Amino acid sequence: MVRLTVDDISLRFPLYSKAQIQSYQNGDELDERIIMSPKGRILGIQALSNISFDLKSGDRLAVIGANGSGKTTLLQVISEIILPDSGHVYVEGRSTNLININLGIQPGASAHRNITLRGLAAGRTIKEIEDKRNEIIEFSELNEFINMPVETYSAGMKMRLNFAIATAFEPEILILDEWLSAGDISFKEKATARMGQFVEKAGILVLASHSKKMLMDNCERAIWIDNGKIRNVGDVETLWGEYAKEVHAQRAEAAALAKAQTADG
Repeated sequence: MVRLTVDDISLRFPLYSKAQIQSYQNGDELDERIIMSPKGRILGIQALSNISFDLKSGDRLAVIGANGSGKTTLLQVISEIILPDSGHVYVEGRSTNLININLGIQPGASAHRNITLRGLAAGRTIKEIEDKRNEIIEFSELNEFINMPVETYSAGMKMRLNFAIATAFEPEILILDEWLSAGDISFKEKATARMGQFVEKAGILVLASHSKKMLMDNCERAIWIDNGKIRNVGDVETLWGEYAKEVHAQRAEAAALAKAQTADG
């Protein structure tokens, strides 16, 4: 049985410098997520607040929201990359996250060694890794370079290796931050087809994306994250429509303000 339960998770990031504080400041106004002490000292920012949802086998959840809304932070928490300050994440099944496919690569080690290390880090057995090794090497198209240190690879070669490793093992719970692709035109065609098969095999999918088509093609349910909170829950098309309408309104308001300021100047 595959299940993912997110139970009332919250997370606060401390702010240590003026530059960090200014990044959450708009004019004379501070972001509503800024946490203040009783004496008026800025303590941090509330990255996530009271997030809850429950997914079972077959569920495909879209995560919608603007840049900085907390989408990636949420994915990092449910992937157990970051621990929440409160609440719990319960996972039944093997979780695979594709938030940063470069994470865990050892530049000084060969591709062969990295296949082993990445597989072990993902909780795979030596047998499972060996069963997939030749497939990974063949898909990456790095046959003659496979024993060389990864730090000697070009950016494209590194991406092909990372992609091949990341998508080699069948996922039970797949947590995906945007759709992955890699390499030149011919490799991208292979990567797109492999990615589609990879997602289709997942027991549970959590996908954050700015692409309406991507979310519509792969998900049924959606949550809208706004300022670290779940603003709404519903089907993908309805929720995307609400989100897009607000984005357009905000852009129109910003354009009108900029025009007024220019006129005053």
